[in-house]
Amino acid sequence: MTIKRTEGPTFKSISQHDRDMVQTALKSGASRREVMGWLMAAGMAVGSAGSLVGAASRANAATPKRGGSIRFAWDLHGPSDTLDPTLFTSSLDYGRGRMHYNNLVRFNDDLTVRAELASEWEANSDATEWTFRLREDVKFHDGSGMTADDVVYSMNRHIGEASESKAKAFVSSVTEWVKVDNYTVKAVCRSPFGELPIAIATFHFKIVKDGTTDFQNPVGTGPYRLKEFKPGIRSVHVRNEDYWNDEGGPYLDQIEAFGITDPTARLNALISGDIHMAANMDPKTVSQIDDADGVQSMFVASGRYPSITCMVDRDPGSNKDFVLGLKHLQRRDRILNVVQKGKGDIANDQPIGPAYGASYYKEQVIRPYDPDKAKFHLQKSGITSAEVHVAEVYPGITDMCLMLQREASKVGFDLKITKVPNDGYWGAIWMNKPINVVAWNMRPSATMMLGIAYKSTAAWNETAWKNDRFDQLLEMATAEVDFSKKYEMLGEMQRLISDETGSLTPVTGGYLDAHASNIKGFGKNPLGAFSGMEWPEYIWMDS
Repeated sequence: MTIKRTEGPTFKSISQHDRDMVQTALKSGASRREVMGWLMAAGMAVGSAGSLVGAASRANAATPKRGGSIRFAWDLHGPSDTLDPTLFTSSLDYGRGRMHYNNLVRFNDDLTVRAELASEWEANSDATEWTFRLREDVKFHDGSGMTADDVVYSMNRHIGEASESKAKAFVSSVTEWVKVDNYTVKAVCRSPFGELPIAIATFHFKIVKDGTTDFQNPVGTGPYRLKEFKPGIRSVHVRNEDYWNDEGGPYLDQIEAFGITDPTARLNALISGDIHMAANMDPKTVSQIDDADGVQSMFVASGRYPSITCMVDRDPGSNKDFVLGLKHLQRRDRILNVVQKGKGDIANDQPIGPAYGASYYKEQVIRPYDPDKAKFHLQKSGITSAEVHVAEVYPGITDMCLMLQREASKVGFDLKITKVPNDGYWGAIWMNKPINVVAWNMRPSATMMLGIAYKSTAAWNETAWKNDRFDQLLEMATAEVDFSKKYEMLGEMQRLISDETGSLTPVTGGYLDAHASNIKGFGKNPLGAFSGMEWPEYIWMDS
């Protein structure tokens, strides 16, 4: 039996009656999942159903208008900003990637997958091979047509030991992508890989032109063309008038994207009208935003999380008692209620929380605040002081570190907090200083989140923890189709991370952003700021 997804965004095989029926159902209060269920029960393929429901949801929101220019401010930027999809690190990279490129498939807000550059796809009986049929009407910004050669080149950049891709752990089961004909490609896997369409819908798997190596001014197929790109300064994108997608967007004439690293300056720029979108706002500023004229806050619940990272391949993180001592000093409830204003969940020093649904291991016992145990382990470690390098990469993460510093002082431990700029943080500090901080976006599945952050060979294995048992469990869980067995594997992996890695993860949270009230069209995708950075194609300005 094959797993098949068919025709996507153009709706050429979908009648006007279908579109009207879906819009009416959504207006009457039916959920997206319910409507998709009805469509599939009536014989419509998942790709068609997902695309139809997504378009109808946006059409019901309001009637979009064309025109207008906006300025979008992220909370950090630096010289490592890039337009190379394999090297994307920050959400600013992700947003620029969404403007400039497309994926084979993309996410709906409920994390179901629908068609983008691929029009249909199917797996063989054991999901070790996936075949994708490509749209034949897609053109790059230079006017050349997209073909299988471009897709094979783009996807193979994520494979193999020599690959520098930050997301290659997502597709470690794929041995190669091959061309079947000019508009058909195949992914060959070493083991069953039922999550392949989900993996390649994520931020890094953009399609670039065959042979591209210069990413200062690359050619894409996306809704906006690149006008200017200066890493660490800004980028400017203008509407692609020849965009292949006929869903309606893009609507804006121009988008300027850059960073404002100081949270107060970012807030003031939004309220004054200097910018139209401000990402990663401090929860303490919600009332100030919503009381101001012409702007509003926007919160999307998610499984994103902040963490203090102790690298276990060097001192002091290599000392297990030192790390365990700090873990017992975390005031998880206070961080959730005071710093995050109750928006999120308690975490147990590992990233999988309730937002991941059934993949969250419910049987785990949350590590309690226990200063006596903390003092015992810290004294046993023989370490009397340590330094944490902190940038405000996650709203409130500095307060989280200062709270830990206060608790450490109560048990006689000197925890120094060194504040560093957001500018250039991901290149200079993260995964370089022995103890640093991190902010993670949610991933669409638990195995992807665990793989990208903790697999021994993962490019973003930030604690430098290597565990053969974990790697084996990850491979087995990725291939397992019996969820009861997969659940036990996921549970053991979550326990291993909580007990053995250098991650101090007290809470999970969501995305609090803000924007001018006349900017419309945002979704609720939980994978990143501003609806999973899916906004460029869909937002519009209501003058």
